[in-house]
Amino acid sequence: MNNLKLVLVFLLLIGCSQSKTAIPLINAHAHNDYEHKNPLFNAIENKFNSVEVDVHLIENVLYVSHDIPVFLDTTKTLETLYLKPLQKIIEENEGNVYKDYDGFFYLMIDVKTDAAISYEKLKENILKYKSIISTTTYQNQEEKKPIKIVVTGHKGRPFAQILKEESSLMSIDGRFKELGINISSEIMPYISENYKNHLSYTGGKQDLSQEDKKTLSKMVNAVHKEGKKLRFWASLDTEEVWTFLLNHKVDLINTDSLSKFNKYMNTRNN
Repeated sequence: MNNLKLVLVFLLLIGCSQSKTAIPLINAHAHNDYEHKNPLFNAIENKFNSVEVDVHLIENVLYVSHDIPVFLDTTKTLETLYLKPLQKIIEENEGNVYKDYDGFFYLMIDVKTDAAISYEKLKENILKYKSIISTTTYQNQEEKKPIKIVVTGHKGRPFAQILKEESSLMSIDGRFKELGINISSEIMPYISENYKNHLSYTGGKQDLSQEDKKTLSKMVNAVHKEGKKLRFWASLDTEEVWTFLLNHKVDLINTDSLSKFNKYMNTRNN
């Protein structure tokens, strides 16, 4: 290995070390995280504290992909891309994903295949990593571990299955209509909604309407009253929309632009 390569490797190791010891950006949610060059690791390098991964149950294996994969690649499964690497990071990093942060690192799993069938395989996969995954009992008592699993779904969420478990390694990605039905924030930590179904602001030359401000404030207050976090999907990935959401205390910014959001938050916080 020549000197230039040695320098590049050294700088990469320093960068990874610094990212893992830094305090994460608690508002940062990596949408479709698996589509980046280095899934999970790019998110951690940019201090993201929540990542989202789509899975398809095919031939009894949970493959990571947005659409049904044409080729079945065993290097692109939930275990190989996320569960195993997270376990290794936590083992090497004093029991947490970020060394100086003992709050949850959220792993959102979007189940693209039948919810009931996929749930059983998902439970089987996750059970092998229970040493790093937070558990919630039916009494809403939480055995806190570094990873919090949040399950959402394309063909329905395994809502009933998770709720009936006496002890669950998974929680539910809720909807606004599911507030007020006595589901705890331990079992339903997130409330996620389609931005376009509630808000019209797109930034640019458009003025921010009073209606949008009132709608967002009402939603934020209702979600926070139950101790839950609010996230919107399908929002524009722009600084103007991020500012609008953060100024109104939205908890999670859904973004595909990892480094751009990292820089934006560093500027905002300084």
